[in-house]
Amino acid sequence: MSVPIRRLDSTAADFPRRLSDVLAFEASEDEAIDRAVARILADVKVRGDAAVLDYTRQFDHVDLKAAGQLEIGKNDLQAALAQLPAARRHALEVAADRVRSYHERQRRECGSDGFVYTEADGTVLGQKVTPLDRVGIYVPGGKAAYPSSVLMNAIPARVAGVPEIIMVVPTPNAVRNELVLAAAAIAGVDRVFTVGGAQAVGALAYGTITIPAVDKIVGPGNAYVAAAKRRVFGTVGIDMIAGPSEILVICDGTTDPDWVAMDLFSQAEHDELAQSILLCPDAPYIERVQASIDRLIDELPRKDVIRASLTNRGALIKVRDMQQACEIANDIAPEHLEISAEDPQQWADRIRHAGAMFLGRFSSESIGDYCAGPNHVLPTSRTARFSSPLGVYDFQKRSSIIHVSEAGAQSLGRIASELANGEGLQAHARSAEYRIK
Repeated sequence: MSVPIRRLDSTAADFPRRLSDVLAFEASEDEAIDRAVARILADVKVRGDAAVLDYTRQFDHVDLKAAGQLEIGKNDLQAALAQLPAARRHALEVAADRVRSYHERQRRECGSDGFVYTEADGTVLGQKVTPLDRVGIYVPGGKAAYPSSVLMNAIPARVAGVPEIIMVVPTPNAVRNELVLAAAAIAGVDRVFTVGGAQAVGALAYGTITIPAVDKIVGPGNAYVAAAKRRVFGTVGIDMIAGPSEILVICDGTTDPDWVAMDLFSQAEHDELAQSILLCPDAPYIERVQASIDRLIDELPRKDVIRASLTNRGALIKVRDMQQACEIANDIAPEHLEISAEDPQQWADRIRHAGAMFLGRFSSESIGDYCAGPNHVLPTSRTARFSSPLGVYDFQKRSSIIHVSEAGAQSLGRIASELANGEGLQAHARSAEYRIK
């Protein structure tokens, strides 16, 4: 049975409207979810561990007698790592090494310690870069488990110099995912707690007797987790409010259509709301991709999810040429952008907005998800127009350095006094004037 994925043509008069319909997505700020999250957060803030235990019992069906049982010890993490099959452990360790290597380079390129410079009058100005004291990593553990998310969130925090990394992961029905625990061991996570949902976010934001409060919460989760992160922002930092996963493939028609079809599937299989779009100037090639989609979809265990995603939010778009494909891509600002073409760099040079770019037909998005090295936590829902992949810089903050010399205070003090008086802030003015001889 053919997958009824939408077909668009950029030359059609109604193309802008139809593309807008494809891209339309309202972040699910369900009022019932928001009210439930507000109640949970307020309860965790007041009752701490007792509330966390109650909600773990209610939502994860894990009945613990004491909050201390929420923590998974380091010995358990090492045991999980030791029992992995050799090939799986090797893959996890190679991925971790590549992620660590990339983020260490990122830290060096950004300048790990900041900068200072001295002006002619002896005034010293600059910036000091310091890591956050403690961060919390949320790792999903319900319908799916993602050891790759452990690596992508914990390793850049560790490279940034964060002294303590706290991980929370739900374990529904007390079932632990050993690969997730092994990833925590490899990534250097300090403490792991078996708690999830809004209550986990609340515990990390406010702290309980058992679970320490953190300075920033990162990592993906369901609608309750997203709503909780939105509500605690300001008390703690957060990485982003992520929407459904996205892939946009720009193809010149030279790549095996089976490869492109499977690349579209690779995001569609995440979620019924995930989005997979192809932009191509070659109409016969688009037909070949459709044929590949129809032939390959039934081979996959998550075919029903893929079919729903492609039917409801996918599109195969015929464009005028590759230049127009780049223009449309910049408007879409996708999370993942594959440029599957001869000489992909010439088209990459035209891209301004994308979370991550995968250049050339051998650069499947899936390699970026697991082991290429750059972070797979990326901006979604067109936020790549103004935000960036998770990185070392998300786990650091910057302090300005201002060391005014006596000579500098003479000239700068007069300027400050003039502006302060203009704003009607006389104490500001007087403070600067006291330093003037």
